[in-house]
Parts: sequence; C-alpha cells; structure tokens
Amino acid sequence: LALYTGSMAGGFQGSLKWVDNFGIQILIYVMLAWGLNIVVGLAGLLDLGYVAFYAVGAYAYALLGTHFGLSFWILLPAAGCMAAFWGVMLGFPVLRLRGDYLAIVTLAFGEIIRLVLINWREVTNGSAGISGIPKVSFFGLMSFNVSDPNYIGKVLDIAASSAYYKIFLYYLILLLCLLTAFVTVRLRRLPVGRAWEALREDEIACRSLGINTTTTKLTAFATGAMFGGFAGSFFAARQGFVSPESFVFLESAIVLAIVVLGGMGSLGGIAVAALVMIGGTEALRELDFLKRIFGPDFTPELYRMLLFGMAMVIVMLWKPRGFVGSREPTAFLKERRAVSGSFTKEGHG
Repeated sequence: LALYTGSMAGGFQGSLKWVDNFGIQILIYVMLAWGLNIVVGLAGLLDLGYVAFYAVGAYAYALLGTHFGLSFWILLPAAGCMAAFWGVMLGFPVLRLRGDYLAIVTLAFGEIIRLVLINWREVTNGSAGISGIPKVSFFGLMSFNVSDPNYIGKVLDIAASSAYYKIFLYYLILLLCLLTAFVTVRLRRLPVGRAWEALREDEIACRSLGINTTTTKLTAFATGAMFGGFAGSFFAARQGFVSPESFVFLESAIVLAIVVLGGMGSLGGIAVAALVMIGGTEALRELDFLKRIFGPDFTPELYRMLLFGMAMVIVMLWKPRGFVGSREPTAFLKERRAVSGSFTKEGHG
C-alpha cells in the first residue's frame, strides 16, 4: 500500500510538473502573442519592444504588492493600465514612422525599459531583482499560504498541498487568455478594429477614407500593451521573483516569431504556433534519453536553440504565410469568403 501510494504521489507530482512547465508557460506566451497580434497582425505596426510592456506589468505588480500589500485582483487591472499608458507613450514618437524605422524605435524602447530596471536600483533593486512577491489569493476569500488562517485547505477541510496553487494558476491564465481572445474578436468587428485593418493594408488609403490614423495607432499600441501588462502581472505572481534578465530582447523575438509563424491576424494559428514553439522548447529540456545515446557529457540545452532555429526555418519554408495562411475579412458584402495569402502582398497574407 505504501509503495502504491508513493507511486500515485509521484505520478501526480509529475502531472503537476507538466501543468506548470507546459500548460501555464504555453498559455502565458499565447496571451502575449495575442496581445502583440493586435499591434502587428491587425494594425500592421512592427513592434520589436513588446517585452517592455510585459516588464512594466510584472514590476508594477511586484513593487505595489511588496511595498503596499495590495491584492492581485486590484493590481491586475492597474498593471494593465500602466502598460497601456506606456504603450501610448511609445505610440506618440512613432506616429510618422513605418517599416524598418518603426521597428528600430520600438526595439530601442524595449532596451530603454530594461536598462532602467537595471540601473534604477533604489526602486527596482537593479539586477538583483525583487523577491518575496505575494501570491494570488482566491478572490480575497482564501489563501494559498499554509500559515494563513484562511488557507484553502483549512477552509475546505482538505489535505494541505502545493498543487492547489498551480492548478488555480492554470485556470487563471486560461481565463485571461480567453478574455484576450474575446476582446480581440469583438474589437475586430467594431469600427476601431476595421480601422486597424485599413491601416495595415494601406495607410494612405486609410487617411483618404477619413480615418484618424493617430488615434488608430495609439489605440492599437495601448490595447496590445494592456494585455502584455496583464501577462506580466501574472508572471510576477507565478514566479514570486522578477529581475531584468526575464525581459531581454529574445523574449520579444520569440513572441513575434509566434505571431508570424501562426499567421498574422489568426488567433487559432497563433495558439498552435505557441504550442509548437514553447511546448517544443520545453520538451527538449526533458530529453535525458539523449545522454544515453551520445554519452553522459551531452547536454540537450546546448542544442535546444539550434533545433529551435532549424524548426523555424522548416516551418517558414513549408508554410511561408504561417500555419493559417488565409485571412477572413471582418467586412463583407453578400457572403463570407476567405482571402488566400497568395492574393495579397508579401508579408500581409
């Protein structure tokens, strides 16, 4: 019986490891990619500094949570609003830029935020980061800390376990992803969403139609940044520790690659791309059997990025428009028709 119980516990812990390392991690990137899809896929604005909004949301929750003891449910919308504010601040200097110039400015913005986090030691604690970030509570009714009197195990009269918090975080990020998808779908059908698509197709024609391109760009940056802030606050709550090392340019590149490989403007394709890219890279961490093939000195981590790059090249050769290569217009006359990528300009299919 003891051996059976031990094996059951080991299997349960292994399942939780998959939920934490794969389920939650993939959903974080899905939410980030869907947020960036508003800027890149719908509005056609190339943003290489999206990780800056991710960092703003994470540090907003970390600083306000540790110093003022505010609840996650208060800081979640606050982090989104702060990230949206910085999205507007980024939008103003780039109103007249497009293409490569826009990419350079957004890349610089992401690096500026990272350097501020490193050098403003009095507030951000520099490269040492911020630790002791409070956990998420169950809407303020129950806590996941065993020492608290309202611990979920004591309230529900169940055995104490660290599994409750991981399962709760999984469903929380799942709900945040569904919220992102719902808002994106609804916005695409509103005038602002159609203005984004008009801006993406042709900015000059967009202006000739009387659309205010200034407001259109700012709303795209602000909305995409808001969801990046939401994801950042969740990341800080999940990790319990944040540092500038988590918000390097590589993170922006990965999120942008997910958007491009999935098919710009396609929510389903982006989710599949995130599953393949993030799930694949996480799975490569578990390839211990390769040590038995290539010897004990073989480290899969050294070849992880090499395999990751090879897979990206193969996918781009196989599906140059992304996993979903067609785009369905939100405005149509008599019947719905999917627009194939072969009928559109290169890079906009």
